[in-house]
Amino acid sequence: MWQAERIRSLLTAAGYETQRIEIKTTGDLAPDIPLSRIGSRALFTKQIDDALLEGRIDLAVHSLKDLPTQLPAGIVIGAVGEREDPSDALVSRAGVGWHAIPEGAVIGTSSLRRRAQLLYARPDLRVVDLRGNVDTRISKLDSHPEWTAIVLAAAGLLRLKLGYRIAERLAPDVMLPAPGQGALAVTLRTDDEAIAHIVRQTLHDPATALLVSAERAFLYRLEGGCQVPVAALATLQPPGSGGMLLLHGRVLSLDGSTMMEMRQTGPAAGEDDAARMGVALAEQLLAEGAGALLERTRTTAAPGITEP
Repeated sequence: MWQAERIRSLLTAAGYETQRIEIKTTGDLAPDIPLSRIGSRALFTKQIDDALLEGRIDLAVHSLKDLPTQLPAGIVIGAVGEREDPSDALVSRAGVGWHAIPEGAVIGTSSLRRRAQLLYARPDLRVVDLRGNVDTRISKLDSHPEWTAIVLAAAGLLRLKLGYRIAERLAPDVMLPAPGQGALAVTLRTDDEAIAHIVRQTLHDPATALLVSAERAFLYRLEGGCQVPVAALATLQPPGSGGMLLLHGRVLSLDGSTMMEMRQTGPAAGEDDAARMGVALAEQLLAEGAGALLERTRTTAAPGITEP
């Protein structure tokens, strides 16, 4: 809702009237079922995509990390909004930081990617399933005294004015984020040129689009999604410059016992250049054996934790 209202406010400021239509998706309708057992990559988008294609809505607002890398025919990303902090945040009891988490501590997460990285860094941890919106997840931490912490996207906490609950923003060496994390995406019908023009002029942030193009191309080439622990983060070096793009990618086994990662730096004058870098980095990892790791991951029974 915050994301939808943020986009509405920008459109209103530009002189466009909007109406908010709330749509429940598969992931919303089955809050108690592990998403890996539902069996769809479009858990948080299908019903919204249907509404777009049927003309019931003109545009849709998503967390970019929830969007499949292949959209249905007739739908396109019209704009990528300015990115909030892409990092993952540790929300803990009594503000305990990462290095102070005791041995055997219980950590809650709704993400295979987070689970795998937690266990890679700390095999002693007990990782438990955690679903629901941000408030629900924090409430579960507060009501489970045996839990030490949970891991959430920093962006959601900051947008909801809950930044004070962040004990620590986890460094990329510990927890590399999901491709596109922290960015908003607006989708629309491919043939709707009028809406496309409005959205592009009003909402699009080229700097964010450049970075997430590299991350999503990396994920696309690996054929990743919610069912495999794939992480990626693109940054400009030096930060805020128009200089070199640094892409850091990571693939893990579900149990965190194996991790492969690589980095690549190069010039990126536009989104196409960035996407090519993402594909190239994925190709390097595949050449080093990431394909076999991903295949083992896909054929392994996933724990009940499957959001990116």
